[in-house]
Amino acid sequence: MFTGIVQAVGRIAATERKGDGLRIAVDIGMHDVDAAVGDSIAINGCCLTIVEVNGATLTFDVSAETLACTTGLDREGDVNVEMALRLADRLGGHLMTGHVDGVGSVIAFEAVADEADGSWRLEVEAPAELAKFIAAKGSIAVHGVSLTVNGVEGARFHVNLIPHTLAVTTLRALDAGARVNLEVDLVARYVERLAGFR
Repeated sequence: MFTGIVQAVGRIAATERKGDGLRIAVDIGMHDVDAAVGDSIAINGCCLTIVEVNGATLTFDVSAETLACTTGLDREGDVNVEMALRLADRLGGHLMTGHVDGVGSVIAFEAVADEADGSWRLEVEAPAELAKFIAAKGSIAVHGVSLTVNGVEGARFHVNLIPHTLAVTTLRALDAGARVNLEVDLVARYVERLAGFR
């Protein structure tokens, strides 16, 4: 489990074809990290299993299925990193599984006011099948970052990003047309499933 509170911005340093998937090496940007082979780490919101540890560089195998339903894991570039939740940790964001539900498209990303160092408004178009799980004042994860939905219209939603979130995640580099990993609220998924059995 994860909370969507990003702990570091890492970088996919290398990718290598492995069977129908990829093996990726991620410099997680954290030294003296408590990580071992078999541990789960969220990379851009996607739960991956460590297969090799070499200092701050962790290696993961990414299946063809994971590549088909995510974005940003198949090439070099910056990624959001979060270690798995421990039972004694604070739950600062919201409960997340690291199972990406779909890929959204950034419609707009712009400063809320004239000041460049203030909050920014991010508008995303979610896949139509996920729209029913997204609600105003509910939670959503965008590239593994726990965010509060400010408004929804059809399959589009918008969130507000404070300067701290922009400073410590990769979201600051987004622009219109970018693709982002989305994980909807876990509770919303179970409510929808239970409602279907009435």
